[in-house]
Amino acid sequence: MVDQRLREENTVAQNRKARHEYFILETYEAGIVLTGTEIKSIRESRVNLKDGYARIENGEIWLFKVHISPYEKGSYYNPDPERPRKLLMGKHEIIRLGSKLKERGLTLVPLRIYIKNRRWAKVELALVKHKTKGDQRDSIAERDAEREMARAVRRGREESD
Repeated sequence: MVDQRLREENTVAQNRKARHEYFILETYEAGIVLTGTEIKSIRESRVNLKDGYARIENGEIWLFKVHISPYEKGSYYNPDPERPRKLLMGKHEIIRLGSKLKERGLTLVPLRIYIKNRRWAKVELALVKHKTKGDQRDSIAERDAEREMARAVRRGREESD
């Protein structure tokens, strides 16, 4: 029997802007190639995914514009906070993903970075399509309607008690 602690995921950073601005079509998990001080900064949740994106170059997948703050206790070995970082995925998965990215209007965006099994830093990538302003307004209206329904249900329960 596998211990529950070995399967846990600890979310370090989320990209809420991506969920607002894009339709999420598919999600993928990839490992990240990091230096020693970068993983220490990630464990301290000093990551910003806001403007990040991924791209396939020469059969490899790379993560761009993700800011990992320099480790405070590090020395001059701290790398550039926004350097491109190589992602680890299977060859066939990268090829399949590359063919989907060639479609018009699709992008690869990081949704979250998390620590898996208390050991490995992983990034959840999403294949996304950009929302129009009208789609964004519809999403906001839908979310507000759900909140109102939940409030009404709660009020109904409180009144019946």
